[in-house]
Amino acid sequence: MLSDQFTQLFREEHRKIRDTLLDLIQAFKEKDRARIENLLNQAAVLTGPHFRYEEEALYPALTEIFGEEYIEKLLGDHDQAIGIAKRLVELARKEHLTEEDVAEAVSLIRKVLPHVSDCDGLSIMTEKLSEDKIKSILDTRESSLKAGLDLIKWAENIRNRPSRLPQL
Repeated sequence: MLSDQFTQLFREEHRKIRDTLLDLIQAFKEKDRARIENLLNQAAVLTGPHFRYEEEALYPALTEIFGEEYIEKLLGDHDQAIGIAKRLVELARKEHLTEEDVAEAVSLIRKVLPHVSDCDGLSIMTEKLSEDKIKSILDTRESSLKAGLDLIKWAENIRNRPSRLPQL
């Protein structure tokens, strides 16, 4: 079944994103600038195509199940995650990371983590979608991966929503 294939791919993507974010917390705590830069790049490469196919195919397909309000919440989570990613890049570019910078980075990353686990749960709802819709989602996923835009490039050049930072 296509829904099983989707669930497996979706879960693996979320695991990679989760692990990257948790590693990023540790890298900031250790003030390991090379590792921070590497992990920020890794996170951007993972989340760019992922967010793109969620917004272009998955979320619209799930609107009939969840309604517009919840889908808007998911999009808002992405707005915030993109804003957080931009801020983390700013922090990583500082010549010296202070303890306040580290605390801010850790707090920001922790604000993204619940979306990773909440979003992973959406896969159970895809079981209720038609095979055609699931195929369309998988096709959009493939196109997003082939386009290869990282999170910031996609957000600034393709996506039509503003990013934002959460209240700390």
